[in-house]
Amino acid sequence: MSRIASTFERLQQQGRKALIPYLMTGFPQANSTVPLMQAAVDAGVDLIELGVPFSDPMADGAVVQAAGERAIANGVGLAEVLAAVRTFRQANDATPVVLMGYANSVESYNLQHGADAFVRDAAQAGVDGVLVVDYPPEESAEFAAALRKNGLDQIFLLAPTSTDERIQQVAQLASGYVYYVSLKGVTGSSALDTTAVADMLARIRQHVRIPVGVGFGIRDAASARAVAEHGDAVVIGSKLLQLLEAGEAENKDAQVPAPFVQFLREIRAALDA
Repeated sequence: MSRIASTFERLQQQGRKALIPYLMTGFPQANSTVPLMQAAVDAGVDLIELGVPFSDPMADGAVVQAAGERAIANGVGLAEVLAAVRTFRQANDATPVVLMGYANSVESYNLQHGADAFVRDAAQAGVDGVLVVDYPPEESAEFAAALRKNGLDQIFLLAPTSTDERIQQVAQLASGYVYYVSLKGVTGSSALDTTAVADMLARIRQHVRIPVGVGFGIRDAASARAVAEHGDAVVIGSKLLQLLEAGEAENKDAQVPAPFVQFLREIRAALDA
């Protein structure tokens, strides 16, 4: 059983929901990522999504875009993302890690290192799953097969506009969990409608038999707890990146700003309450 599957199974047995932070690899500093991952685990997260910096993201709001641009300026690309995971695995062999990025990064890596090099190297680094925003299910069968062969899960996005046909397509290929984008828009938006989320998750579960995480628009303990009433996991990204940027401005010597840890602990407590 994969780390992702075993994590969700354990949480289900405990009657708890997964807390998943999104971190942009190489932000705010090139060497920030592993200490932040370790601090997040200590604060109670269950799974970590690592953003792969990319110059032209289509789903990212202003906060995540700025973090990605900063990471690229820090010299961080896909090779450095895999190196961060390898370093993290030296101390932590239990917490699942999912890479979230875009097709260009994957295909450029394969052009440089050989066909299917990304899947091979991700598995060897200790990655558990991959979410490639612009790999739709109808074009992902070969990629999904390569991931499965190497013990990796392919996570797909679903949105408020997803049709039943698209949900069924995703259900046929997805493993690990499905990431439901809770609103129409980009990361960091704030117009969260928990009633609409509940209705859509009911539709999704008519076809999808694996856990469903909810992200986009979750910014505090109240919204996290409201979403967790219906989803299996809560994904938080933009708010965390804002806390990291603010923490760096206040204390450039702190690799892990105290407000970042405190926020995650508050969300964990709200989900467990």
